[in-house]
Amino acid sequence: MTDQTPQNYPPAPQPGYPQQPAYSPYPAQKSGTNVLAIISLVGAFVFPLAGVICGHIALGQIKRTGESGRGLAIAGLVIGYVYLAFIVLFVILAIVAGVIAASSGSSYTY
Repeated sequence: MTDQTPQNYPPAPQPGYPQQPAYSPYPAQKSGTNVLAIISLVGAFVFPLAGVICGHIALGQIKRTGESGRGLAIAGLVIGYVYLAFIVLFVILAIVAGVIAASSGSSYTY
């Protein structure tokens, strides 16, 4: 007597289109925040020129790589430029005050 139970073989591949990749409703995740953008914001308070330089470099990197942190870089730029403007204004006022004080013509005799 022969065994007539069917063999369990895997199904044969069916011709057709390859399976499409799964669609995600979320956009591709960007890499983290640009480090120079963070340095720009922090540096703008301590060394405003460093904040301005790092902010410009960070904006270029963010445009090229797609990282996040554009707002941080812009905030570092704005704060750095405002801080630099105050420093320049203070130096100009100090020079003008020194010139006025020197030319006031007050002479002391001993």
